[in-house]
Amino acid sequence: MIKPPIEELLKNSPGRFALVITSARRAKDINSYFNQLGEGIGAYTPPQVQSLSRKPLTVAFEEIASGKVEVGEKE
Repeated sequence: MIKPPIEELLKNSPGRFALVITSARRAKDINSYFNQLGEGIGAYTPPQVQSLSRKPLTVAFEEIASGKVEVGEKE
């Protein structure tokens, strides 16, 4: 089961497609952040919420649910 529920995430977004695109892009950024940690570059934004999950997509969903990442119509 996905936490937070998709229905809760859709309340804060204009549609499913915008939610999918935004969450996938943010998950990619989170994954890139963890991959570049040892290099010291600092080009990516770290996760904005404390999460028990190690999966980037779940962390991205939690950021969207908490309002740290906005889902817009035009991406």
